[in-house]
This record gives sequence, C-alpha cells and structure tokens, in this order.
Amino acid sequence: MNGSDPELTQRLKHASVLIVDDEPGMRNFLVKMLAPHCLVVAEAEDATHAEEQLNRRHFDVMILDNMMPGQRGIDWLAEQRDRGGFTDTIMITAYADLETAIEAMRAGAADFILKPFRSNQLLNAVGRCIQMTQLRRENMLLLRELDGQDLGQQRRELIGSSSAIATTRELLARIRDVTTPVLITGASGTGKEVAARHLHTTSHRAAYPFVPINCSAIPADIMESELFGHIAGAFPGANSAREGLLPSARGGTVFLDDVAGLSPSAQSALMRVLEDGTVRPVGAEREIPLDLRFVLATSHALDREVAEGRFREDLFFRINVIELRMPSLVEREGDVIELAELFLREIAARLGLAPLQIDTTTRAALLRHDWPGNIRELRNFIERSLIFGRFPLETLALPTMAMQHIEPLSQVERREILQALEATGGNRSKAARLLGVSRKTIDRKCSAWGL
Repeated sequence: MNGSDPELTQRLKHASVLIVDDEPGMRNFLVKMLAPHCLVVAEAEDATHAEEQLNRRHFDVMILDNMMPGQRGIDWLAEQRDRGGFTDTIMITAYADLETAIEAMRAGAADFILKPFRSNQLLNAVGRCIQMTQLRRENMLLLRELDGQDLGQQRRELIGSSSAIATTRELLARIRDVTTPVLITGASGTGKEVAARHLHTTSHRAAYPFVPINCSAIPADIMESELFGHIAGAFPGANSAREGLLPSARGGTVFLDDVAGLSPSAQSALMRVLEDGTVRPVGAEREIPLDLRFVLATSHALDREVAEGRFREDLFFRINVIELRMPSLVEREGDVIELAELFLREIAARLGLAPLQIDTTTRAALLRHDWPGNIRELRNFIERSLIFGRFPLETLALPTMAMQHIEPLSQVERREILQALEATGGNRSKAARLLGVSRKTIDRKCSAWGL
C-alpha cells in the first residue's frame, strides 16, 4: 500500500478481512501484515470454518487460497456466489496459469495473486477491492438520488433558530449514537429526511453510507429484491447477482421514508431484519449479517393504520421506541425567512438566475402565510419566484370567493404542468423541480396528453 494515500489508509482503517488458508504459517504472515492497517482481521483454516465466520459477520474482503484439502478455493467461491455471498475475494495460489486466473474471475474473484508476493502487493489489492466496492455503492446511491430528485434538497443540516427546531436538534443530539430504530413523524414537507441525514452525519456512523429509500415508490413485486438483493437466476431477468440497498448501507444508516407504504409482505420482511439483524437475498440460502441503523419516517398516524389493519402491530411497536415529531413550518416562528433566504441563494446559484431580495411586503406575506405544504411548499415558491423574476405573492392567499370556482383536479394539474413547461422553455427536468415532482411524473402526464 502506498502510505502517502491518506484516503486509502482511511478506508483500510474501517475494513474487515477474512483469511482462508490451510497453512498456519501463511495465515500468521497475513494476519501480521494486515492487522496494523485494518479494523478486523479474522482467519479460517478451511471452508467449513470460513462459512462459520461468514455466518457470524460481514467481511469487506476475503483472501482465499485456491489449493486447500478437499476442495479448491475456486470451486468453493463459486458455491458461495450461488448461495448469495457478495464478499469481494482475492484469490492467492502458488500454482496458477492463465486458465486458472480466468476461472477464478468467472467464479467471482475480484483479484488473483501468485505466491510468493510482497506485502505491498497484497495491501494494494485489498485497498483496491475496498475502493471498488465503495465506488459501486456510491454510484448506485447517486443514480437513485438523481432519478427524479433535486440534489439541492439533500440537506444535511437543520436550518432555523426557532425554539421548536432547537428542541428537535437537542433530541437528535441525545439519540445520535443509539442503535434503536428511530421513527420520525410529521406532516409532509416538514424535513423528515433532513433530520435523518442530520442524525447520521453527527453520529459515529457518519463515515459510512446514508441510504434513503422511499417505500411507496418501489413496486411490491420487486421490493425484497431492491432491499435485500438477489442472486443470479433468482427470477426471470436476474442474469447477474445484485447487492440490495440494505447491504449497500452496511455500517451506516438506512432511511425508510413513508414506511406506511410498505406492502404486507415487505412489512413482514422488515420485521425479520429488525429482529434478526440479517437479510437473505432473493434466491439465496445464506443469511447476510448486517450492522445498520434504521431511521423510519411517516406522515400517517401509524396507530390508526394498525387499527384499520394496514400496518403490522408488532412492527409498529418494534419501530416506535424513539419517536421524533418534526414541527410544521407554522410552528417554527421566524424560520420561514431564514429558510427563504437560504433557498434564494442556493437555487439562484444552481440555476444561474438573478437573485431576488426579500422586501418588507414580501417578508410580511411570507410570515402571514400558513404554509400547509411546509418547507417543500416554501422551497417550490422560492424556485418559482426566481424563474419568473418576482415573488408571486398573490398565490399565497386564496381569493375569498375561491370555493365558487373550484376546477377539477385534472384541469388544475394540466394547467400547472403546462405553465411550468412554458416557464422553463420546455425543459421537463426543470419543470419537475419547479413543481416538486419527479421527471417521470412529467413524462407520464405529457405522454397521456399526447405531448
């Protein structure tokens, strides 16, 4: 390993490595080499003991000798992949040719090293494995966030100086390092994901992933595959193995938004994960140990969902140990101005638009409005203002006779989408951000209207 690479050194500090080799001398050599750099280094003398280790905990990297009594390492690795093992593996052997190296890669090995080897050679291989795993996970999570999401909304700080948000910060500080699931409740748009990110980034898990999952956005028939992963051939179309969202967050925090939207089967699966601390990829035989923190959110009254038979009672009691209620924007006193000024700066910079200043009249209107859509409504109002170059204060107060002129929702929806498209020059992604919906929603509506 190149000691001048601080990022790689940091990655290895958090790494867990399993050594599988039948030679005690080689195992001892590898332990002494890796232990000063890695968080956990474990060893196994054969496949049987290796499986015991893998069933107890997750390892980031496995160093596997090919020539062992009874079974080649390559054959055992292929079996592990078929059973649902996802650990990156470095194959080591004293007897190899090109055909063996190709066979090892086909079996699922990430790297192939010939004995004898230098310490630096193996340390670099371990570092590369960890780096590639992190890149794969980061790419997967980034693609999920980019899919109809506005990265400007992925805030990690709770903004505001009101007593309501100060109380929220105090509770988050108190629970930041507990492993018990946290349930965040509150109306839509109050910043539940922001609170979850704040909890993660101030905890001891901050160096690990934060994985947000919108439970109601994943179809029920692929929910378990998305959450837990699957092995190759698990179902039609599963041509290769795929790691699930929960294993991808290993060591970090999973944020399950709109948990009330989980199907009954997904609720049962989540209950098993919370109880056992393991997941089983679809089609796999092996349970994968997880070290995760669960933060869940809902804008529904879960006790009512339980009473009406839509939510499991045992799951409700399991997740409702620590509840954090996010205050509505109207409860947060003067925070609306602080948030509005922040959004003006951020959105203007992102969209390359001229900034607007909040004058006395605008300030009074912002404070007077009750913001039923909370922070999301405020943010969308600011973005709309920047695009049009003025604050449309007339939209903050409904006319007295509004009830006499109610339009069908479909007409209102069509009009607003068409106006947003006109304001953004037909750019559907910008129109989606302006309206606070996903790009897929705009595409679907336009297709239905023949646009």
